[in-house]
Amino acid sequence: MHSYDEDLTQQVMDHLLHRLRLDPPPLGRLGDHQELTLALKDAIGPAPQPPADVLRTYTGALEPTVVSCDHPAFLAFIPGAPTKAAALFDMVLSASSLHGVSWLEASGAVAAENQVLALFADLAGMPPSAGGCFVSGGSAGNLSALVVARDTGRHRLGLDERAPVRVAVSDQVHSSVGNTLRILGVEALVVPTTDHRLTGEALRSALDAAERDGGAPVVAAVATAGTTNAGIIDDLAGVAEQTRARGLWLHIDAAYGGGALFVPELRERLGGIEHADSLVVDPHKWMFAPFDCGALLYRDPKLARAVHTQDASYLDAIHGADDETEPWNPSDYAYHLTRRPRGLPLWFSLAVHGTDAYRDAVAKGAAMAQRTARLVDGTQGLELLREPELTVVLIRRTGWQPEDYYTWSKRLLSAGTAFITPTVWEGETIARLAFLHPDITEETVREILASLLTEDPSRTDYSPA
Repeated sequence: MHSYDEDLTQQVMDHLLHRLRLDPPPLGRLGDHQELTLALKDAIGPAPQPPADVLRTYTGALEPTVVSCDHPAFLAFIPGAPTKAAALFDMVLSASSLHGVSWLEASGAVAAENQVLALFADLAGMPPSAGGCFVSGGSAGNLSALVVARDTGRHRLGLDERAPVRVAVSDQVHSSVGNTLRILGVEALVVPTTDHRLTGEALRSALDAAERDGGAPVVAAVATAGTTNAGIIDDLAGVAEQTRARGLWLHIDAAYGGGALFVPELRERLGGIEHADSLVVDPHKWMFAPFDCGALLYRDPKLARAVHTQDASYLDAIHGADDETEPWNPSDYAYHLTRRPRGLPLWFSLAVHGTDAYRDAVAKGAAMAQRTARLVDGTQGLELLREPELTVVLIRRTGWQPEDYYTWSKRLLSAGTAFITPTVWEGETIARLAFLHPDITEETVREILASLLTEDPSRTDYSPA
């Protein structure tokens, strides 16, 4: 089963190279459940299948029903657009079967990942001693960081390891943070926002009230650099001022907005990020890495290591003496043990293209969001709901009901024009466009906006203008 099959390797390589040469790749479509069930009916059984037949099942039935996140017109959710270099090196990583748990097993891979983490720490203004590891994404990063925040806070206050504590979050915080707090058994101190942005003043008022209410102590606060729904950046400097004054842990979720660190004009909007005790950035979003790639940084990695290092007799070999020269084990900085060195494709792409190219690519997404906002402003029947801070544009189509937006979304995907999913903003269903891919064109944007002006969204003969 583990023998080398030259024909199979060539077939897979041919398909991979074909996929990489497509520019742009197919957008993809929604799959039909019955068709997929039929296509997969005999794929797995006791007897082997000819590799060419199995590959044909994938290319003919499965791949077309997956929407391509690297298509320039994938404008739903927070898209991803890995560079060709990163995608190719991800194949090298997978074929190499690297186990990125420890320095002992993967010192070269860990060293390269740490070079990327050091770049992020420098861009964020964190000290040279900052460090961490790569995890699967923002959810894993938020969970790992807030475990450290909780336990560090308890230790600082001299509390028992099971003592109840609270973490201050805004009413706009990412859903993964709320899920993390439920997993950790930590109560959220929810801070109301003004215009969907957490401010230092609002945090101050909430913390003052928390000190008077006799509840569990607050040990940390979470701020967001780029909310998923609208790309809003919290008052990071104001929040940092409050956490520093009170000795609280500051966790900043920059899973989406962290890409802005590359662009000086956007970096200014992230003022205060340098004060983070922990920071999450997702390179598989606005830094053009493949899934799944999340970067987790700590101001003082020793605090994370004290919480996350797993002890077992079979793990003694990967841990050296407890001093400054101890090897850097990624397993010591998050809840994981087994992991792939998922930061390597990003490292390869950064080295191949250079950081100036990343700066320019990130800037294009922000520029297209601004250009789209101006086009909406100049189009009768469309309304821009707020000025984009990063790359998300929220649009109202005058007179439309929720079902109109969903019908429009399905037709855009069916036509191969774009993948856009509606969202809800202040109780109202609207259109939401998230720009990340540097190759999205104004022509495509104009086509999308024109489709929003279709007189009758319920008709069945729709085709994009």
